[in-house]
Amino acid sequence: MKSNTQLFIELWHEARTRFSNQLLQLTENDLKKTLTPAPNSLGFLIRHIGDVELLFAKNVFGSSEIKVIAKTVIAQKDTGEWTNLPELKEYVAFSFESLQSIVEKQSETDWETMVSTKEFGTKTKAEAFGRIVSHTAYHAGQMAIINKYGSF
Repeated sequence: MKSNTQLFIELWHEARTRFSNQLLQLTENDLKKTLTPAPNSLGFLIRHIGDVELLFAKNVFGSSEIKVIAKTVIAQKDTGEWTNLPELKEYVAFSFESLQSIVEKQSETDWETMVSTKEFGTKTKAEAFGRIVSHTAYHAGQMAIINKYGSF
């Protein structure tokens, strides 16, 4: 029988394919696409997903090894700097591995412990994990629409 941790990781991996599969098809030129009047480019959204995964690893799951400067969260807007596809892919690979590493260390009872953040208040770790899963899927949907209908 699988543990809750194993099941949550499987769920997250499957949901994250909505994002990671898109990365395989993108070109560096695509990173500049936006869908007017929304300001966020594909490049910004990729970086934002990585930033938030690292914030979850650090602030929700307590990874002391994570040092993150969440530039997209700090700026709260697209600054136009997210145009290097290999760098962005490397960043989100790192954020994925970092989050997975700390999630794998969660015990069965850890999922029921409460965590508090200014972004979403107080929740169990299981509920908070639902936030990161839905966050990535939400922005992956935006990315798909921007890539299909957006322009430079």
